[in-house]
Amino acid sequence: MRHGKKVNHLSRQAGHRKSMLANMACSLIEHKRINTTVAKAKALKQFVEPLVTKSKEDTTHNRRIVFSYLRNKYAVTELFREVSAKVGDRPGGYTRIIKLGNRLGDNADMAMIEFVDFNELYNAAKKEAKKTTRRGRTKKATTPAEAPAAEAPAVDTEENKEATE
Repeated sequence: MRHGKKVNHLSRQAGHRKSMLANMACSLIEHKRINTTVAKAKALKQFVEPLVTKSKEDTTHNRRIVFSYLRNKYAVTELFREVSAKVGDRPGGYTRIIKLGNRLGDNADMAMIEFVDFNELYNAAKKEAKKTTRRGRTKKATTPAEAPAAEAPAVDTEENKEATE
């Protein structure tokens, strides 16, 4: 029985699995999104998200820890410079998995995994939604203020009396 065993072995031995996840993580960091199978995308999500959390704090120790996983200094540099700058305020959930359907050759479930903050289509819609705010109170407040101003000339004052005579 496999009680409490959460690691998906992906039908590979440990060394092959670690190398494959490291290569996929480097590709994800470089291109910001990659297409793969759903099982590999879920395994990659568990592999990458702790590394992104480490990259929020740029210390030599954290860089060495991330390098021990990725084994690619260019990917480490880009992770600590670009990716961590965009996800600095996010508390978690740095990646998104979007299912794409089945692959033609072997009918495998395909998915696209991407960094959440680098998708301009989703982020643009949220920014536009923020700009549109309802201002119902300001219209109601200006209407009564304009009404007494319109009635002010109707009141008899010395200037009005002189103007009428």
